[in-house]
Amino acid sequence: MKRFEHIREFLSRHKWRYVAGVAFLVFVDALQLVIPRLLGRLTDNLRAGTLTGDSLRNVVFVIMGIAGAIAAGRFLWRIFINGTARLLDFYLRNKLFAHLERLPARYYNEHKTGDLMAHATNDIPAIRQTFGQGFILLTDAIFMTTATLIILFRTTPPRLALLSLLPFPFLALGTTLFSRLVGPRFRAVHEAFSSLTERAQESIAGIRVVKAFVQEKAETSRFMDVAQKNVDANMRLIRVWGLMFPMSGFASTLAFVFVLRYGSAMIIRQEISLGDFVALTSYLAMLVWPMIAVGWVINVVQRGYAALDRINKILNEASEVADEPGAVELPTVAGKIEFRNVTFSYSPELPPALANVSFVIEAGKTLAIVGRTGSGKSTIVSLLTRLYNPPPGSVFIDGHDIRQVTLESLRSQLGVAPQESFLFSTTIGKNIAFASDDYSQDRIEHFAEIAQVRKDISEFPDGFDTLVGERGVTLSGGQKQRVCIARALIKEPKVLVLDDCLSAVDTQTEERILHGLREYMRGRTSIIISHRISTVKDADEIIVLDDGVIRERGAHDTLVAAGGLYHELHEKQLLEEELASRS
Repeated sequence: MKRFEHIREFLSRHKWRYVAGVAFLVFVDALQLVIPRLLGRLTDNLRAGTLTGDSLRNVVFVIMGIAGAIAAGRFLWRIFINGTARLLDFYLRNKLFAHLERLPARYYNEHKTGDLMAHATNDIPAIRQTFGQGFILLTDAIFMTTATLIILFRTTPPRLALLSLLPFPFLALGTTLFSRLVGPRFRAVHEAFSSLTERAQESIAGIRVVKAFVQEKAETSRFMDVAQKNVDANMRLIRVWGLMFPMSGFASTLAFVFVLRYGSAMIIRQEISLGDFVALTSYLAMLVWPMIAVGWVINVVQRGYAALDRINKILNEASEVADEPGAVELPTVAGKIEFRNVTFSYSPELPPALANVSFVIEAGKTLAIVGRTGSGKSTIVSLLTRLYNPPPGSVFIDGHDIRQVTLESLRSQLGVAPQESFLFSTTIGKNIAFASDDYSQDRIEHFAEIAQVRKDISEFPDGFDTLVGERGVTLSGGQKQRVCIARALIKEPKVLVLDDCLSAVDTQTEERILHGLREYMRGRTSIIISHRISTVKDADEIIVLDDGVIRERGAHDTLVAAGGLYHELHEKQLLEEELASRS
């Protein structure tokens, strides 16, 4: 079935574990069916006065032996069935996480983090329960019901057996009907939990903004609204779910009433023995659970199938940014980059972010890109690094179409300090050495020095072992940017991209960073994106983007003299610097 496409390999590899688990489960169920017959015979012998100490001792030993075998069997079927379900949980979590890592940036623009987290915390456990507890319930329901009914009709007068079983079809029917009501309510609970997770994740991630705008009470109120919806969804489920157990208790009690009423009369008329009556009541007690299990199986399977469908939807999400068929390893490059008439839009409904953009950066040269916000500067970086796919035959490195080389071989030769200074919740040193675990401490400190952040780090009590907290919240904006620059530099890439990563540092620090980078950038191809003219003025070539189109290109002095958009940006920044110096 298509539903099992992503776990078929796992089930095939572990099928013998399930077979062994079912064998031990059936073995345990079979042993449980022996005990009522032993108790029935023991009761008849006791009533007849033929029970001796030796025979009683033998029965006790047999029951103890059966109990021991049942305990061992239960342990083994739990290991094989529940243990395999846990392995499935592990398998699916890894598969889901690995797939999420491969999905393109576009996917995360359209899906909420909290909702994706809910799939891992809610859906995968539901699938595990289906292939663990659900598998057990199904086996129990089939084997115990069939075996108990066979024994019941072979050892009990048919009329009494039928009377004792009269409530159970209604119990099974009621459980099935309730399970159908439970399914939609479980889906509503999942959706409510996803909303709750997303609300909490967003509020906690933005806690500093919340505090800055004194919105703690408002955010708490919004969270309580979502939490109340979660409670309401769970209560709607509990109202239905809670009726199933009283219903099963009522049905089993009704069965015992029938047995007590008619069975006791048959004992008096000597149509059945007291031992048969005892065995009958024991078998009825055993039959209650499989009848309930029928409804549980339906419920658990419904939940598991719904969860599996949601997980499949993510796993079937094709990554448009992936190695093309026949993609080759990109050899070590010199660093020549070429964009040929690149037109790109993030969505068919949106206007092009780039329109017929063409430029060439010779190996070892520096290209600077300036322009207003939204002009398409970072889009160039996104296409070069293939966070988004450029049109085929439009972006080249050393003459190689980047669509025809493997992603790993492409990105391993690029060093990018992104516009968003994202740091992981670990030490500063590990953030700088993120690209490899093999970097020495001296190497980490060396590139921190080039990025002009080593002095700042040395002032922390734990130095490079300082934990930066979630998203690097313990560092200032400028410090985070410089750590990100060091993280890009330590790779010593053939192509270095600085995507507006100096916006949070002051002009003096920026000048020191750029001075330190001059020697580093010699012989490397570099792309510098910035709003500041001071950052780009020494580049070999500068292009000016506006609305996704290259409006001007040339050296700094040439562009200033041309009196165009670059000149306007230059004059504006000179005025801002003058006003800042006077204040």
